Formats: sequence, C-alpha cells, structure tokens
Amino acid sequence: MRQGAQAFYDEIRARHTVRDFSSRPVPRDIIETCLRAAGTAPNGANHQPWHFSVIGDANMKARIRAAAEEEEAEFYAGRAGEEWLKALQPLGTDASKPFLEEAPWLIVIFGERKSVSADGVLRKNYYVPESIGIATGFLIAALHRAGLATLTHTPNPMSFLNEICGRPAHDKPYILLVAGYPKEGATIPAHAMRKRPLSDIATFHT
Repeated sequence: MRQGAQAFYDEIRARHTVRDFSSRPVPRDIIETCLRAAGTAPNGANHQPWHFSVIGDANMKARIRAAAEEEEAEFYAGRAGEEWLKALQPLGTDASKPFLEEAPWLIVIFGERKSVSADGVLRKNYYVPESIGIATGFLIAALHRAGLATLTHTPNPMSFLNEICGRPAHDKPYILLVAGYPKEGATIPAHAMRKRPLSDIATFHT
C-alpha cells in the first residue's frame, strides 16, 4: 500500500500545467481511453452528469479561440478586478490564447443539469459541480499518465461553448481542457512550482 501510494504521488507531482503546446498529433484512441477513465468517477446518484465535447477540428478551434480571447480581453481590461489580476501576475497570463488552436485536442467539460434516463425520462441531476470536479481530476491524471500535458482554461462567461459545441442550454460549460504535448522550450512559472506542505492543507483528528 505504501509503495503504491508513494508511486502515485511521485508520478502526479511531476504534472504541471503548461501554456505552450506543440501541434504534434495525439491519436484519438488515447483521448478516448482517458475519457473512459473520467467516466468512472463518483457522482451524484450515479446520474453521471457530464458530457465531454472533444474538438480536433481546426475551424472549431479557431472559433473557440476568437470567442475566448474576446472574453479574456475584457477580463484583463478590468472586469476581473484588481485583486484577481494581481494574483495572476506571477503566472504571466494575458488575453492571448494561441494554445486553443495549436494544441491537437480541446475537451470542453459540460455539466448536465438535466439528462435523459435509460427509460427516456428527462430528469434532474444532483451534485453536478462536485461530480464534474472529480471527473475532471480523473481525466487530468489519466492524460498525465498517458504522457500528455494539460491546461485548465476557464474564460468567463463560457456560454459561447454551448453554441459552438451544439449543446443544450441546460448544459453548463465548466472547463475548457487543453491536451497535447508541450512545445519545445515550454516553461513552467516558478510560482506554479510552489506547493503548500501537508501541514498546511490537512488536519488529522486522531
């Protein structure tokens, strides 16, 4: 048990977000397998309230980039507020998002507020944000295990993704996950390498 726990920790602590992606192709079946892993995540009432729109089409990626950068321009122009923008400064982010076209795959993760049951009834789903968060964690870990880099991108608002991906209004886009290989020379900000120690993130009551 200790060996297994340590092995997973050693592997997952090597995962880091990158913002510079190579256009090198990634086989679709690799993405499919990682999505199957995400689909095993625990969720509310086992309704599995998620949908993954997987985009490799260049035209769709260009549309997503244009819409995302429009929202991001307003975000960095002041909509985010001074405190939020100050928190982002050490990461060096800005409104330009070339990775949305350069990476081979974009995965838009939708939460389904409602979904159709096996008997064809439209039903309410439960604990959707929590379920989406867990499934996304599974997906990121699976993609890392496959040797791929990821970036969680969350332009705000993201409703433009419903139209581009053809999803109903009761689906909410939570995360735009970028997946592929890092571009040669890609770097990780020093700020992102700093992780809080266990004593700061956990309290044991024994």
